[in-house]
Amino acid sequence: MSTGIDPAETFRQEARELLDALEQSLLDLEQRPDRHDLVDAAFRALHTLKGSGSMFGFDEVADFVHEFETAFDKVRKGMSSVSPGLVTVALAARDHIQKLIEQPGQHAPAGRPVLEALRKIVETGGAPAPEPVVSPAPDPSGSAVKAWRIVFRLPDDALAFGTNPLLLLDELRELGPCRVTALTDRIPTLETMEPTLAYLGWDVVLETDGGLEKIEDVFLFIRDGMELSIEPASTTVPMTAAAVAADPVPAPVAKSEDRPAVSAPARGGAKEATGPADRAGSSMRVAAERLDELMDRVGELVIAQSRLTQIASASNDLNLKNVAEELERLASGLRDTTMGIRMVPIGSLFGRFRRLVHDLSHDLGKKIEFVTTGEETELDKTMIERLADPLVHLIRNSIDHGIESPEKRLAAGKGERGRVKLSAIHSGAEVAISISDDGKGLDAKRIRAKAEEAGLIAPDAKIADAELYQMIFHPGFSTAGEITAVSGRGVGMDVVKRTIEGLRGSIDLSTRPGEGTTATLRLPLTLAIIEGMLIRVGNGRYSIPLSAVEECVELPPAAEFCDQGRNFLNIRGSLVPFLRLRELFRTATPPDPYQKVVIVSAGEARVGLVVDQIIGNSQTVIKSLSKLHADVETFSGATILGDGTVALILDVMNLVTFGQKLESRLRGERLRRAA
Repeated sequence: MSTGIDPAETFRQEARELLDALEQSLLDLEQRPDRHDLVDAAFRALHTLKGSGSMFGFDEVADFVHEFETAFDKVRKGMSSVSPGLVTVALAARDHIQKLIEQPGQHAPAGRPVLEALRKIVETGGAPAPEPVVSPAPDPSGSAVKAWRIVFRLPDDALAFGTNPLLLLDELRELGPCRVTALTDRIPTLETMEPTLAYLGWDVVLETDGGLEKIEDVFLFIRDGMELSIEPASTTVPMTAAAVAADPVPAPVAKSEDRPAVSAPARGGAKEATGPADRAGSSMRVAAERLDELMDRVGELVIAQSRLTQIASASNDLNLKNVAEELERLASGLRDTTMGIRMVPIGSLFGRFRRLVHDLSHDLGKKIEFVTTGEETELDKTMIERLADPLVHLIRNSIDHGIESPEKRLAAGKGERGRVKLSAIHSGAEVAISISDDGKGLDAKRIRAKAEEAGLIAPDAKIADAELYQMIFHPGFSTAGEITAVSGRGVGMDVVKRTIEGLRGSIDLSTRPGEGTTATLRLPLTLAIIEGMLIRVGNGRYSIPLSAVEECVELPPAAEFCDQGRNFLNIRGSLVPFLRLRELFRTATPPDPYQKVVIVSAGEARVGLVVDQIIGNSQTVIKSLSKLHADVETFSGATILGDGTVALILDVMNLVTFGQKLESRLRGERLRRAA
C-alpha cells in the first residue's frame, strides 16, 4: 500500500533546511572571516546536499555542488581567505542550487559562470586564511606515513538515522592499513537493550600518509553528539590484515586534559545510552495540514465541552457535574498542548531577512548592521507564515528611505554604517514586533504635502503626528523622489497594513527627526482559540478579544443623555471617548437601565464601548465568516456558544474606526438640525 510520501519532496524539504544553514554560515563568515568552524559548517551543508542529491536522482544538483565543494575546499584548507567577494559569489551559487532543486532541467547551463567566478575568486583570494586550530603535529622521522589512534562512539540515535559504523570503518581502511577493536563496555543487559541505540565503540590504530584532515573528513557529518579522539599512536603497530578482535580489551577514551593539540573532541559531549528516556529531545516532521486539522478538532471539542458545562450547571446531577468538570480540565490541557505545538520561535522568520539586508546594502551602496533580538519569542505558525511579506516591505523601506548614504551619515555626525534592528517581545496576550532604524526619520512636512496633494486631508485641517504618519499606509502613497527597483511606486505599505489588520493586529509608527523611525506590529499569539469577553447589546451577544480589554466601568447616568458628540468619560482624570454599540448596530430594543462601558485599547488610544450587559469570559473558538460577509470589517469572525447560538467577534480596531466615522456623521447631522 502506498504511503503517499514523495521521496523527491522529502529531499526538497531537507535541502531547503541545508540551504538555509549554508546561507547563515556564509553571512556569518562575512562578518567573522576568521571563524574556521563556520567554514566547516558550510562545507558540511554542501557535502550533505551533494550526497542526498545524488541519492534522490538530482544529478544536476550533485554535479554543481561537487564543483562548488571542490572550490570551497581550498578555503577550508586555508589555501584561500574569506572575503566579501567570495561570500557574494558563494551566495549566488547557493541561489543557483535552489533553482536546480525547485525546477530541475531548466537552469543547469546558468551555473557555469557562477562556478567560474567562484574558482577565480578562490584562486586569487589573497593571503591564505589563518591556520586551523586543529592541525597534525610534524612527523619527527620525516616520513609521510604516520600511525594514528582513533577512538570513537556514535551518538545514541545514529543507527536510527541510518548511520552505519561499518561504512565508517571501511572509509578508514581506505586511508591505510588499520587494526580495529570493538569496545563493548557499555552494552547493557538483554532486558534493557534498545535495538535502535548504538552501544558499541571502536578503537582503531591506523597507518596513513593522508594526515589528520583526511581522518576528520570521515566523521565530518556525525561529529555533533559523538565521542571522538584522534591522537598520534605512541608506537607503530605492525599491520597485517584489518580485523576485529575476537575478545577485545576495552580501551578507555583519553581524558581531554591528557590529549595533545591534535585531538578532536566532539562538540556535543558524551552521552550514556541508557534507554528511551535519553531520546526525549528528539523530534519528527509533521505535515502542517495535520496540525491545522488537529486544531480544528480541538476547537470543536472546546465548543462541545462548553455546551456540556452549560447543561451541567442547570442540572442537579452530581455525576454529570463531575464529568463536565473533568472534561473541562482535559479539554483545557489538550487545547494548551495543541496550541503549544503550533507555536514556533520567531527566530525562524528573522533568519530569512539577513540575506535581504545583505543584498540591499550591496544594491544601494549602504553599509548596514542588522541586529535581531527576541528570536526565542513564540508565535502561531500561521501568523509567522503571513508575516514574512509585511516585514520584508518594512525592512526594505527602512534601508531605502530611512538609512542615509554613508556620505550623508558622516555629514550628519553619524557613523557611516546604518543600523536596522528587528526585535520581538511578549506583551500580555500579544507579541510586539519592532523594526527600527537610526536613519533620518519621517518628514512630517513632506508627508502632509503629499497627503494634501492626494486629497487625503484638507490644507487647513489639524491632525496629530501619529495620525499623519498613518497616511503612508494609504494605497498609492509615496514620498520617494524617484522610482527605483526597491521602492517609490507607493505599492506595499497599504498591503502591509491590510495584512496586519487581517491578522487582528495593529501597526504604529514613531519617529524622531534625524534619529530614526520605529514601526511596531502588535499581534495576537494565535488565530485559532482566544480568550474572549462575552457581552450583550440588545438581544445580540458578541465577543471582545480579552487582550484588547483594559477595564470595565458603569456608564454614569449623566453620560446616558449627552449628545452633540460630547461622548467622553472621566476615567481617573483621563478623558476617554466612548461609542454606543446600540447606535452602531442599530438596536431597536430599549436599553438596559444600567449600561456598562468596556474600555479597550485601539492602537495608542483608549476607547469605551457601551454595552447592555457583560456576561463573562470564555474560550472563544474563531470561525471565519463566509465570503458574503467579507466586506463586514467590524467583525473578525464568529464563535459558537455553549447553547449552540452564534456570537460575532468584534474587530476592535476597525470597529473604532467605523464608530469614529459614524460619530462624525451624526455630529454633522445634529449641527445641521440645530442651525
